Amino acid sequence: MSKELIFPAGPSALIVAHPGHELRVHGWLEQAKPVVFVLTDGSGGSSASRLASSRRLITGAGGAAGSIFGRLTDRQLYEAALNRRFCVFTELVDELAAALLDLEIAVVVSDAEEGYNSGHDICRGIVDAAVTVAEHLAARSIASFDFLLVGRPDADDGDPHATLRLDDAALRRKLEAARQYPEMASEVDAALQRFGADAFRIECLRAVTPARARRAGIAEGVPFYERFGEQQVAAGIYADVIRAREHIHPLVNALRQHALGRTTCSRSSSC
Repeated sequence: MSKELIFPAGPSALIVAHPGHELRVHGWLEQAKPVVFVLTDGSGGSSASRLASSRRLITGAGGAAGSIFGRLTDRQLYEAALNRRFCVFTELVDELAAALLDLEIAVVVSDAEEGYNSGHDICRGIVDAAVTVAEHLAARSIASFDFLLVGRPDADDGDPHATLRLDDAALRRKLEAARQYPEMASEVDAALQRFGADAFRIECLRAVTPARARRAGIAEGVPFYERFGEQQVAAGIYADVIRAREHIHPLVNALRQHALGRTTCSRSSSC
């Protein structure tokens, strides 16, 4: 049985890889009214952005768009990861850390690392690094939580978490918001068929802990995004496959080292 946490109060930020992820935590979005940062435009292999739909959903729930809102296309993010252009991501770390400080953010909620989409896992690494930098510069802790995008929304994996249970009205608003997001229609339908609507009544926000980060870092097997990437290459949509060991793990390690360097530098008068 995992430990149920009391969700901390204070200004909140939601940081996601792609527009549309906010649907999974729509109830929390309504309650916390966070500033929402979105790394990409959600265009995938096409040229169609999802940002307008997300902006409409977020503002309708009382949230606000952050300074980073669709900064990269999906292709730009994947190409930067493939080409090991780590500076693209360390710059996002620094900008996010500065925003967390300026907004006096106390709580950060973001995508979980699931090995499903490389962009989600990259987002997790960026957020962890940004929180580390912001905590050191502010000399205070920032509560960090994640949520599943592929797994059951009501899953309890044994780690400490805060649970939001939506009443019937909040669940109806959440499902209606999903139905009014045209670019996410197929994904919404698939999730509802897989889990049933009532599973989305529960929003499980898991505390980001070093122990869980270590478990994710040593996960065995080929992640789904590698297998899917091979299909995309075969279809001519992408030219190369993003690999966990060749691309994602070195990138996440570079982000950690960057955050470590920033915190060391902030304590040194020679920097």
